[in-house]
Amino acid sequence: MSLHSTSRNDPAPVHLKNVLGVQHTFPQLPHMPGICDCHVHIFGDAAAFPFDQHRHFTPGRAFASDLVSLMDALGLARVIIVQPSVYGTDNRCTLDALAKLPGVARAVGVIGNDVTDSSLQEMHEAGMRGVRLNFQTVGFSDISLAREQLKQIASRVAHLGWHIQLFAPLPMITQLAETITTLPTRVVLDHFAGAHTVKDAGFSNLTALLRGGNAYVKLSAPYRIASGPEYAGAQPIVEALIAANPERVLWGSDWPHPGAPAGTIRTPDRVEPFRQEDDGMALVRLAAWVSDDRALRRMLVENPVHLYDFAP
Repeated sequence: MSLHSTSRNDPAPVHLKNVLGVQHTFPQLPHMPGICDCHVHIFGDAAAFPFDQHRHFTPGRAFASDLVSLMDALGLARVIIVQPSVYGTDNRCTLDALAKLPGVARAVGVIGNDVTDSSLQEMHEAGMRGVRLNFQTVGFSDISLAREQLKQIASRVAHLGWHIQLFAPLPMITQLAETITTLPTRVVLDHFAGAHTVKDAGFSNLTALLRGGNAYVKLSAPYRIASGPEYAGAQPIVEALIAANPERVLWGSDWPHPGAPAGTIRTPDRVEPFRQEDDGMALVRLAAWVSDDRALRRMLVENPVHLYDFAP
């Protein structure tokens, strides 16, 4: 599951593979074994893994076997399975997928206040390496409570070497920046940290967080922050974040791409289709925005090894 060796300028044939009805281009990139997709989701059989009754939407299905097909289609070596909001704090579907991908997957879960230390240890042994806080999907905006949640979760998982993955808008991240820098855990900021341009209020705070070393940013789902088929508006953001600290930048596809178009009223009463995104082309596009092969290798291979505790 490693990418073919090629130079950035070599023409190469286009290889396509269908996964869940989407054609994915094989990404011809400079040779770098061990590429990790740091943001994918699994949506299992509803009978075995029922959705949370308070969810905001109902997704289609995307099984671990489909994820293996995606890895083959893109030549990926490793993946990070992120617990989606539709399961609440029930991590069984994510843990089941981990068991089906031994050695090549880690996961980020969601926990409640009642989780026991023994349960955390069991999840660690299964491959869990982080906890997700999703303030974006539910529209959470209480900064004081958000600070307390960050501190509380950090106190529960720091001894395991886990991180906190935070999905929040950039203005909220800016208000939480001081707390983030003092936590005993690292913090991963989802989906470009919600930045839409390098001129956004708070963008300088974001780059300062990266330079400080306690925060990572995940370059995932550019369609959340830019428009158009090429999402060109994301390029200046990518360049600025890598310039701030190439050792604190990760890449994730967000496969199978849940998320309704802007303005859509989300409801659990109907199945919400996944976005049709060619993840191979997305990876090629991102690589073209990263002019330095060393920085690209850090983002795709080395940074995930360190953060998610893979063997080098």
